[in-house]
Amino acid sequence: MNHSIYSADRTTHLKIVVVALVAGILVAGFGITAHNSSDEGYAQTARVMKAGKAVTITSSGTSLVR
Repeated sequence: MNHSIYSADRTTHLKIVVVALVAGILVAGFGITAHNSSDEGYAQTARVMKAGKAVTITSSGTSLVR
């Protein structure tokens, strides 16, 4: 048994290529299925934030807990 890739025979090279191809397909498939898909598609919608109650800031050193 030879452990060098340079002196390996043709079937060994073919096995390495097939294993790498299958691994690449599995990684790409996992990446596609793990992609966060939403019902909105690629359209962007504006999110509206409404202002709350007005807050008055004073210079006193006391703190107010509500």
